[in-house]
Amino acid sequence: MTIEGLWNYREGVYGPDETLSVIGFDVEAVDGKVGLVEEESNVTDDSYVVADVGSWLSGRKVVLPASTVTRIDRDERKVYVDRTRQEIQDAPEYDAATYRQAVYRQELGGYYGRFSTSR
Repeated sequence: MTIEGLWNYREGVYGPDETLSVIGFDVEAVDGKVGLVEEESNVTDDSYVVADVGSWLSGRKVVLPASTVTRIDRDERKVYVDRTRQEIQDAPEYDAATYRQAVYRQELGGYYGRFSTSR
């Protein structure tokens, strides 16, 4: 997968309603809940979710590129990602002042780009 491809949702993830907001949904890693979606972007080539993982990682937030999302369950209000809790914990540190900047996105893309998205 290219780093650019990380910033787009997989085909069919949103299902029939691509305007659905997932803010407030739980974020589920492959091995358990990691937090709640606090912010989202659905912009082509710049889609992501910001999860507040404060209950798990003391006051921390993480940015998850859209391609890490494998499905969205509207009924359960959950966003499922194909990363483990440890992989999310080890991701580059979130910084509210820089997380939208190209340098941070390249660092984050380099980190998540190492993983296969075939889980």
